[in-house]
Amino acid sequence: MKDLIEKINAEFETFKTESDSLTEKGVKAAGARARKATLELEKLLKEFRKVSIEESKK
Repeated sequence: MKDLIEKINAEFETFKTESDSLTEKGVKAAGARARKATLELEKLLKEFRKVSIEESKK
């Protein structure tokens, strides 16, 4: 679970960096990278939900 949380945090940092580049510097390619990061975050957060539910049942 700790590894999963680290992956979520890393992907969020990627999203934050890319979205900042898009909004502050106008780098259009950063928008695509930020959107890609949101898709990966969605997968990771679903996995976190699944794992945390399993952990709470123990």
